[in-house]
Amino acid sequence: MNFSELKDFLDEKYDVYNHLDFIQDDPVQIPHRFSLKQDIEIVGFLSATISWGNRKSIIKSAEKILDIMGNSPYDFVMNYSEKDLDSIKDKSIHRTFNGEDFAYFIKQFNQIYKENETLESLFLIHENENNFYHSIERFRQKFLGIEKHRTHKHVSSPYKNSSSKRIIMFLRWMVRNDNRGVDFGIWENIDQKFLSIPLDIHTGNISRKLGLITRTQNDWKTVEELDLVIRQFDENDPAKYDFALFGLGVTKELF
Repeated sequence: MNFSELKDFLDEKYDVYNHLDFIQDDPVQIPHRFSLKQDIEIVGFLSATISWGNRKSIIKSAEKILDIMGNSPYDFVMNYSEKDLDSIKDKSIHRTFNGEDFAYFIKQFNQIYKENETLESLFLIHENENNFYHSIERFRQKFLGIEKHRTHKHVSSPYKNSSSKRIIMFLRWMVRNDNRGVDFGIWENIDQKFLSIPLDIHTGNISRKLGLITRTQNDWKTVEELDLVIRQFDENDPAKYDFALFGLGVTKELF
Protein backbone atom coordinates (compact mmCIF):
# COMPACT_ATOMS: atom_id res chain seq x y z
CA MET A 1 0.00 0.00 0.00
CA ASN A 2 1.17 3.51 -0.75
CA PHE A 3 0.82 6.36 1.77
CA SER A 4 -2.70 7.35 0.69
CA GLU A 5 -3.97 3.76 0.64
CA LEU A 6 -2.46 3.02 4.06
CA LYS A 7 -4.04 6.14 5.54
CA ASP A 8 -7.43 5.23 4.09
CA PHE A 9 -7.09 1.67 5.40
CA LEU A 10 -6.22 2.82 8.94
CA ASP A 11 -8.93 5.49 8.91
CA GLU A 12 -11.44 2.79 8.01
CA LYS A 13 -10.25 0.50 10.83
CA TYR A 14 -10.25 3.39 13.31
CA ASP A 15 -13.86 4.02 12.37
CA VAL A 16 -14.73 0.34 12.87
CA TYR A 17 -13.19 -0.07 16.32
CA ASN A 18 -13.69 3.34 17.97
CA HIS A 19 -17.23 2.94 19.27
CA LEU A 20 -18.98 2.21 22.56
CA ASP A 21 -18.98 -1.57 22.01
CA PHE A 22 -15.19 -1.38 22.43
CA ILE A 23 -15.65 -0.51 26.11
CA GLN A 24 -17.30 -3.73 27.26
CA ASP A 25 -14.19 -5.90 26.79
CA ASP A 26 -11.54 -3.30 27.62
CA PRO A 27 -10.11 -1.99 30.93
CA VAL A 28 -11.36 1.49 29.95
CA GLN A 29 -14.78 0.24 31.09
CA ILE A 30 -13.65 0.61 34.73
CA PRO A 31 -13.25 4.42 34.82
CA HIS A 32 -16.41 4.66 32.69
CA ARG A 33 -18.35 3.64 35.78
CA PHE A 34 -17.68 7.06 37.31
CA SER A 35 -18.59 10.68 36.59
CA LEU A 36 -16.42 12.61 39.08
CA LYS A 37 -13.22 13.77 37.38
CA GLN A 38 -10.94 12.63 40.22
CA ASP A 39 -12.62 9.21 40.38
CA ILE A 40 -12.05 8.77 36.65
CA GLU A 41 -8.39 9.80 36.97
CA ILE A 42 -7.61 7.54 39.93
CA VAL A 43 -9.40 4.48 38.58
CA GLY A 44 -8.11 5.17 35.08
CA PHE A 45 -4.52 5.35 36.28
CA LEU A 46 -4.83 2.21 38.41
CA SER A 47 -6.56 0.27 35.62
CA ALA A 48 -3.90 1.34 33.13
CA THR A 49 -1.12 0.46 35.59
CA ILE A 50 -2.28 -3.17 35.84
CA SER A 51 -3.01 -3.48 32.10
CA TRP A 52 -0.79 -6.35 31.13
CA GLY A 53 -1.92 -9.89 30.44
CA ASN A 54 -5.42 -11.10 29.63
CA ARG A 55 -7.98 -8.29 29.42
CA LYS A 56 -10.58 -10.26 31.38
CA SER A 57 -8.14 -10.78 34.24
CA ILE A 58 -7.20 -7.07 34.15
CA ILE A 59 -10.85 -6.08 34.47
CA LYS A 60 -11.37 -8.58 37.29
CA SER A 61 -8.35 -7.21 39.16
CA ALA A 62 -9.53 -3.62 38.63
CA GLU A 63 -12.91 -4.56 40.08
CA LYS A 64 -11.08 -5.95 43.11
CA ILE A 65 -9.37 -2.58 43.48
CA LEU A 66 -12.73 -0.81 43.31
CA ASP A 67 -14.15 -3.12 45.95
CA ILE A 68 -11.26 -2.38 48.30
CA MET A 69 -11.87 1.36 47.81
CA GLY A 70 -15.59 0.99 48.52
CA ASN A 71 -16.36 2.06 44.95
CA SER A 72 -15.49 5.64 45.97
CA PRO A 73 -11.87 6.07 44.81
CA TYR A 74 -11.36 9.78 45.43
CA ASP A 75 -13.10 9.69 48.80
CA PHE A 76 -11.02 6.67 49.82
CA VAL A 77 -7.76 8.30 48.69
CA MET A 78 -8.47 11.46 50.64
CA ASN A 79 -9.90 9.86 53.80
CA TYR A 80 -8.22 6.48 54.28
CA SER A 81 -6.96 5.42 57.70
CA GLU A 82 -3.67 3.68 58.47
CA LYS A 83 -5.76 0.66 59.37
CA ASP A 84 -7.21 0.71 55.85
CA LEU A 85 -3.73 0.70 54.33
CA ASP A 86 -2.50 -2.04 56.66
CA SER A 87 -5.41 -4.25 55.59
CA ILE A 88 -4.45 -3.76 51.94
CA LYS A 89 -0.73 -4.53 52.13
CA ASP A 90 -1.07 -8.30 52.31
CA LYS A 91 -3.68 -8.57 49.55
CA SER A 92 -3.05 -9.99 46.10
CA ILE A 93 -4.04 -7.46 43.45
CA HIS A 94 -2.73 -8.26 39.94
CA ARG A 95 0.36 -10.27 39.12
CA THR A 96 3.40 -8.40 40.45
CA PHE A 97 1.32 -5.35 41.43
CA ASN A 98 0.56 -6.33 45.00
CA GLY A 99 -1.12 -4.85 48.07
CA GLU A 100 2.03 -3.03 49.12
CA ASP A 101 2.17 -1.33 45.72
CA PHE A 102 -1.51 -0.42 45.90
CA ALA A 103 -1.12 1.08 49.38
CA TYR A 104 1.86 3.10 48.15
CA PHE A 105 -0.16 4.45 45.23
CA ILE A 106 -2.98 5.49 47.56
CA LYS A 107 -0.58 7.46 49.77
CA GLN A 108 0.96 9.15 46.75
CA PHE A 109 -2.45 10.01 45.31
CA ASN A 110 -3.36 11.57 48.64
CA GLN A 111 -0.32 13.86 48.54
CA ILE A 112 -0.90 14.81 44.90
CA TYR A 113 -4.57 15.69 45.38
CA LYS A 114 -3.82 17.77 48.46
CA GLU A 115 -1.75 19.99 46.18
CA ASN A 116 -3.59 19.61 42.85
CA GLU A 117 -7.21 19.50 41.81
CA THR A 118 -6.40 17.15 38.94
CA LEU A 119 -3.61 14.87 37.74
CA GLU A 120 -3.57 16.90 34.53
CA SER A 121 -1.43 19.50 36.31
CA LEU A 122 1.41 16.97 36.52
CA PHE A 123 1.36 16.11 32.82
CA LEU A 124 1.30 19.56 31.22
CA ILE A 125 3.43 19.90 28.10
CA HIS A 126 6.09 22.59 28.22
CA GLU A 127 7.12 24.92 25.44
CA ASN A 128 9.22 23.30 22.70
CA GLU A 129 8.08 19.77 23.67
CA ASN A 130 6.27 17.69 21.05
CA ASN A 131 5.37 14.57 23.03
CA PHE A 132 5.10 13.28 26.62
CA TYR A 133 8.74 12.23 26.97
CA HIS A 134 9.62 14.87 29.57
CA SER A 135 6.08 15.19 30.88
CA ILE A 136 5.94 11.55 32.00
CA GLU A 137 9.27 11.89 33.76
CA ARG A 138 8.14 15.03 35.59
CA PHE A 139 5.03 13.14 36.68
CA ARG A 140 7.10 10.18 37.85
CA GLN A 141 9.31 12.37 40.01
CA LYS A 142 6.31 14.10 41.57
CA PHE A 143 4.18 11.01 42.04
CA LEU A 144 6.82 8.52 43.16
CA GLY A 145 8.97 10.84 45.23
CA ILE A 146 12.70 10.61 45.87
CA GLU A 147 12.82 7.60 48.17
CA LYS A 148 13.39 4.29 46.38
CA HIS A 149 10.48 1.84 46.57
CA ARG A 150 9.59 -1.41 44.83
CA THR A 151 6.51 0.28 43.37
CA HIS A 152 8.59 2.55 41.14
CA LYS A 153 8.87 -0.27 38.59
CA HIS A 154 5.13 0.00 37.93
CA VAL A 155 5.46 3.51 36.53
CA SER A 156 7.68 3.22 33.46
CA SER A 157 10.28 5.81 32.51
CA PRO A 158 10.82 6.98 28.91
CA TYR A 159 14.17 8.30 30.15
CA LYS A 160 15.12 4.61 30.49
CA ASN A 161 13.85 4.04 26.94
CA SER A 162 10.63 2.34 28.05
CA SER A 163 7.70 2.66 25.66
CA SER A 164 5.65 3.62 28.76
CA LYS A 165 2.70 1.90 27.11
CA ARG A 166 0.40 1.96 30.11
CA ILE A 167 0.90 5.64 30.90
CA ILE A 168 0.52 6.54 27.22
CA MET A 169 -2.77 4.60 27.19
CA PHE A 170 -3.95 6.41 30.33
CA LEU A 171 -3.08 9.73 28.68
CA ARG A 172 -5.10 8.80 25.60
CA TRP A 173 -8.10 8.09 27.82
CA MET A 174 -7.81 11.42 29.63
CA VAL A 175 -6.84 13.72 26.74
CA ARG A 176 -8.54 12.50 23.54
CA ASN A 177 -11.97 13.91 22.84
CA ASP A 178 -13.73 12.83 19.67
CA ASN A 179 -17.24 12.55 21.14
CA ARG A 180 -17.43 8.84 20.40
CA GLY A 181 -17.61 7.86 24.05
CA VAL A 182 -14.55 5.64 24.50
CA ASP A 183 -11.92 8.20 25.51
CA PHE A 184 -12.94 10.76 28.14
CA GLY A 185 -11.32 13.99 26.98
CA ILE A 186 -11.65 15.48 30.48
CA TRP A 187 -8.24 17.19 30.37
CA GLU A 188 -8.70 20.44 28.49
CA ASN A 189 -5.24 21.98 28.91
CA ILE A 190 -3.30 19.35 26.96
CA ASP A 191 -3.65 19.14 23.18
CA GLN A 192 -4.28 15.64 21.84
CA LYS A 193 -1.81 16.33 19.02
CA PHE A 194 0.97 15.46 21.51
CA LEU A 195 -0.34 11.92 22.11
CA SER A 196 1.45 8.80 20.91
CA ILE A 197 0.36 5.21 20.24
CA PRO A 198 0.54 2.94 23.33
CA LEU A 199 3.20 0.59 21.99
CA ASP A 200 3.19 -3.06 23.03
CA ILE A 201 3.82 -6.39 21.34
CA HIS A 202 0.50 -6.28 19.46
CA THR A 203 0.55 -2.70 18.16
CA GLY A 204 4.28 -3.10 17.49
CA ASN A 205 3.83 -6.23 15.39
CA ILE A 206 0.97 -4.73 13.39
CA SER A 207 2.95 -1.53 12.82
CA ARG A 208 5.87 -3.56 11.45
CA LYS A 209 3.55 -5.64 9.31
CA LEU A 210 2.22 -2.42 7.76
CA GLY A 211 5.68 -0.93 7.36
CA LEU A 212 5.02 1.92 9.78
CA ILE A 213 8.15 1.21 11.83
CA THR A 214 11.46 -0.57 11.21
CA ARG A 215 12.89 -0.87 14.72
CA THR A 216 12.52 -4.33 16.27
CA GLN A 217 12.31 -3.25 19.93
CA ASN A 218 9.12 -1.90 21.51
CA ASP A 219 10.82 1.00 23.26
CA TRP A 220 10.56 4.80 23.42
CA LYS A 221 12.69 5.29 20.33
CA THR A 222 10.16 3.18 18.44
CA VAL A 223 7.29 5.21 19.91
CA GLU A 224 8.90 8.29 18.38
CA GLU A 225 9.51 6.49 15.07
CA LEU A 226 5.81 5.62 14.92
CA ASP A 227 4.91 9.21 15.89
CA LEU A 228 6.60 10.51 12.76
CA VAL A 229 4.35 8.39 10.54
CA ILE A 230 0.98 8.60 12.27
CA ARG A 231 1.27 12.37 12.65
CA GLN A 232 1.49 12.57 8.87
CA PHE A 233 -1.85 10.71 8.72
CA ASP A 234 -3.51 13.07 11.22
CA GLU A 235 -1.40 15.72 12.92
CA ASN A 236 -4.27 16.84 15.17
CA ASP A 237 -5.33 13.41 16.46
CA PRO A 238 -2.56 10.86 15.86
CA ALA A 239 -3.53 8.55 18.75
CA LYS A 240 -6.82 7.65 17.07
CA TYR A 241 -4.85 5.08 15.09
CA ASP A 242 -4.37 3.10 18.29
CA PHE A 243 -7.90 1.79 17.72
CA ALA A 244 -6.97 0.65 14.21
CA LEU A 245 -3.72 -1.05 15.23
CA PHE A 246 -5.23 -2.63 18.33
CA GLY A 247 -8.27 -3.86 16.41
CA LEU A 248 -6.12 -5.37 13.69
CA GLY A 249 -4.07 -7.09 16.39
CA VAL A 250 -7.11 -8.58 18.12
CA THR A 251 -8.79 -9.81 14.92
CA LYS A 252 -5.47 -11.04 13.43
CA GLU A 253 -6.77 -9.76 10.11
CA LEU A 254 -3.27 -9.30 8.73
CA PHE A 255 -1.89 -12.68 9.81
